[in-house]
Amino acid sequence: MSEPLFVIERIRKQFGARTVLDVGALALQTGQSYALTGDNGAGKSTLLRVMAGLEPAQVARALYRGRPVDLHAYPRWLRRDVIYVHQHPYLFRTSVRDNIGYGLKVRGTPRRERERLVSEAVQWARVGHLLESPVQKLSAGEKQRVALARARVLKPRLFLLDEPTASLDAEARQQTLALIRDLCDANGTALIACHDLAIMQLPGIRRLHLHAGHIEHAPNQAQPDSHSTPVSAGVGSARPLIEALQWQPVAND
Repeated sequence: MSEPLFVIERIRKQFGARTVLDVGALALQTGQSYALTGDNGAGKSTLLRVMAGLEPAQVARALYRGRPVDLHAYPRWLRRDVIYVHQHPYLFRTSVRDNIGYGLKVRGTPRRERERLVSEAVQWARVGHLLESPVQKLSAGEKQRVALARARVLKPRLFLLDEPTASLDAEARQQTLALIRDLCDANGTALIACHDLAIMQLPGIRRLHLHAGHIEHAPNQAQPDSHSTPVSAGVGSARPLIEALQWQPVAND
């Protein structure tokens, strides 16, 4: 098996006296996508935010493509490879076109290349009719599709999607599912926090289940397996070495 894309060992997160995450290890394989399930409050969003460097936690060690990374001082190069999409994505108060191209502009992508990439993303997300629309006029489903296009245009190696189909009506949900299916089919790597059975049943997706702070084995079905057992490594071949490692605080930028 190839080297995992992202490995985090011994993830622990507390809110006051409550332990939200106490995960032995999580390893995500390149080109494999995952549905992260669990009850409300189980820590799904928190785990994604820790991986994106947006939430403080205690982490023994983190490796990205075999390279040690400090999630406390999240490196700029890693932010180019890992994109987090919030359940309720924030869009700038400008046009849809400018929202999708914002990251490319910040990165200094030449204008002609930026326009080409934005046009491709617009076509992919099927939002061409919304290009000059003010974002405050968009529906929840339209905002989610714009946010996915804005993420995809940057060509990250890892997508962290937080409840992308929650609170969407039936038509918007199907449109968003089609985009997620494409992300997962294109040898991309995605970790998708969700309650949506349709996401869990996407071809080739693997399911991780968060319960009582731990990642458990879970089959790809609607309900968690009541006989699931905690695992030290969520996916992949990573072996935690936490006994010999110091705990590392992780903080927001």
